[in-house]
Amino acid sequence: QVQLVESGGGLVQTGGSLRLSCAASGSIFSSNAMGWYRQAPGKQRVLVAGITSGGRINYGDSVQGRFTVSRDNAKNTVYLQMNSLKPEDTAVYYCKADLVDYSGRYHRDYWGQGTRVTVSS
Repeated sequence: QVQLVESGGGLVQTGGSLRLSCAASGSIFSSNAMGWYRQAPGKQRVLVAGITSGGRINYGDSVQGRFTVSRDNAKNTVYLQMNSLKPEDTAVYYCKADLVDYSGRYHRDYWGQGTRVTVSS
């Protein structure tokens, strides 16, 4: 069974840092684009950062310069380093990955279960 397992969320003070990890497991051949989204209470889920298998990156406007996304293709893992955290970064963070199945022929999007990040003022 293919799944994305996230870790690294928690409670941090304003100005602090956290590092999120998301590892794909199961019968997969490789991963295409991977990324992070977040959803604050009462708001829609929005893109935080995305990275292709070739390393092309894009960020949401509100995190540019503070967050860094990276990946380890050999481990099918994506990371999100979050620095200079603000209370408005408080949300549930979800990992999303376009994973190629064991045959190498088919791919689809998967979502992680979400990890909560709370930034106190």
